[in-house]
Amino acid sequence: MKREPIGAYEFWFIVGSQFLYGKETLDEVARHARIMADGLVKSKNLPCKLVYKETVKTPEEIEQCIKDANYDDRCAGLVTWMHTFSPSKMWINGLRLLQKPYCHLHTQFNRLIPDTEIDMDFMNLNQSAHGDREHAFIAARMGLGRKIITGFWEDATVQKQLGQWMRSAVGAVESRKLKVMRFGDNMRNVAVTEGDKVGVQMQLGWQVNTWGVGDLIREVEAVSESEVDEQMDIYRSRYTFAASDLQAVRYQAREEVAMRRFFERERIQAFSNTFEDLQQLRQLPGLASQDLMAEGYGYGGEGDWKVSAMTSLIKRMTEGMEGGTTFMEDYTYHMEQGNELSLGAHMLEVCPSIAAQKATIEVHPLGIGGKEPPARLVFEGHPGKAVLASLIDIGGRVRLIVNSIEVVKPIYKMPNLPVARVMWRPEPDLYTASHLWMLAGGAHHAVLSYDATEEMLEDWCEIMGIEFVLINKETTVASLKQQLFLSDLAWKLR
Repeated sequence: MKREPIGAYEFWFIVGSQFLYGKETLDEVARHARIMADGLVKSKNLPCKLVYKETVKTPEEIEQCIKDANYDDRCAGLVTWMHTFSPSKMWINGLRLLQKPYCHLHTQFNRLIPDTEIDMDFMNLNQSAHGDREHAFIAARMGLGRKIITGFWEDATVQKQLGQWMRSAVGAVESRKLKVMRFGDNMRNVAVTEGDKVGVQMQLGWQVNTWGVGDLIREVEAVSESEVDEQMDIYRSRYTFAASDLQAVRYQAREEVAMRRFFERERIQAFSNTFEDLQQLRQLPGLASQDLMAEGYGYGGEGDWKVSAMTSLIKRMTEGMEGGTTFMEDYTYHMEQGNELSLGAHMLEVCPSIAAQKATIEVHPLGIGGKEPPARLVFEGHPGKAVLASLIDIGGRVRLIVNSIEVVKPIYKMPNLPVARVMWRPEPDLYTASHLWMLAGGAHHAVLSYDATEEMLEDWCEIMGIEFVLINKETTVASLKQQLFLSDLAWKLR
């Protein structure tokens, strides 16, 4: 996928003050702000550059700075901090115009109060303790969504929290230019793969459109043998071959070349298809879809464009991290008392970014759809903490449901199950988590990510203005019922 790395984005560090303090103090404010911005970048805990932009002192400076941020495509968000006192009425006109993600960093330049050196000059300069409270009031008064991070700026916990928020902010910016290609419609009679595409584009920015499978077939037929050879070489460099039917693998290569050409021409970041609408395609794209996901594309089975888009966005948010992110589906349960687990898989399309070991290319009958046996990647997901995230349309709004899980090594070899598989223990436990997931309306499709955190996804929802539901070890049926009831009331009043 040809797009700039996440590090190409930058965040503007805007520091608030006023002319009351005089030139000497304002010069010191600017010097401290540059030291902080440079120190935060050098910490390596931020995925994007933090650029000290300006110490704003008037309503006009604030408004112009925010206008500039809105129209700078490199700027993915603002980070504000009040070194001194900045009267917050100065910020109203500017903040009313803000269209980028917004983080309020509540910190101060010095870690400690200097016992023998503190005097009124020091106090006039170092006023974050109450300057930030003034600034926070106006955001609350205006009802602005923002991230608040508190703590000393040199502490790793603060830096990591800021870095994670940056990833959420990039996800919000990328969301507003995401394009999803649907090959055909969604699977017939399935409810959860439906949704209001116009409403989602208005709210999240996603452009979701359909291309006929016939268009893809013509693209597949136009792929040359040399292009197939090149793709086969890529497969050999990435995966272990365990397939005697190389023609089946070559057909997947042909499909992948065709789809990538399609995606690059139309600037697509995510796609969906369904085995009910393949027409003259000889195989359901399995290996092809898996390899494209490994490159960063989002995928949704059965025409599920929502999970396709979320897979793409979460991959983008977690770019450069090493745990992996994939399209996923709950398939069957292991109900051993005291060791209850869920087995996730799909017919074919699980991303090898989550593989415990190098994935193997195999060819087996699919058992559904009536097409040739497709080549696919077979592997186990690696153990570790992860999340499941499901975006659903519940009529008039969308809701992101997130469940914290612990992926474990599969307890069986399952030699006759020729697909990628992942086994996990959801929080708080399998039965309660399943009850809560269904209570919230969670889909059977989800995004599984080892890198995205609950807070990162909640921040993304906050920026996008959508509902967020978290299922973790503290969640109970009673508490979630109350949350959903109150949430329904609140959203109807919006």
